[in-house]
Amino acid sequence: MVAEDLKAALKDASLNKQEIIDKMCEFAQTDVVLFWNDNPELTERQNKYWFPVLHWIGHELHTELKTSTSLDVPNQEEKFGVALKRYLETFSDKELIAFYKAALDMRSVILAAALVKGQITVEEAYQAAYLEEIWQAEKWGKVEDAEKSRAKAKADLEDIEKFLQSDAA
Repeated sequence: MVAEDLKAALKDASLNKQEIIDKMCEFAQTDVVLFWNDNPELTERQNKYWFPVLHWIGHELHTELKTSTSLDVPNQEEKFGVALKRYLETFSDKELIAFYKAALDMRSVILAAALVKGQITVEEAYQAAYLEEIWQAEKWGKVEDAEKSRAKAKADLEDIEKFLQSDAA
């Protein structure tokens, strides 16, 4: 289902490219990977899955991203938004559509960019995006609805990867 939706969206991508980029640049200000936990177990996982991606995107954008251990949105330097916009403008329509879907699914522009650009695998993207939920399920037990929701999210990420590898133009 996701693959068909992505192919359909690809037809309109060039018409909406700037709108998508602007929305994603705004969304990036509250990216899930900017909000760190102070629990040592979670921090260890965040270091494993989030730190390499933050380092990579910082290198790509020539900026250092600020993170927070509170609910306060970290104030990024203005150059972050400008650099992110320029970076996203280099995406093909196909990459942009896959990126958009992945960013919404994972609540992360940064993880979506890393996935689309091949810096992380689907499994790594999934583990990173749902890091806290997975940890909670391991700690306190699984909730069937949450498990189903995450399984669908992972399948959607796999579909996004297949779409990126397909001949769709």
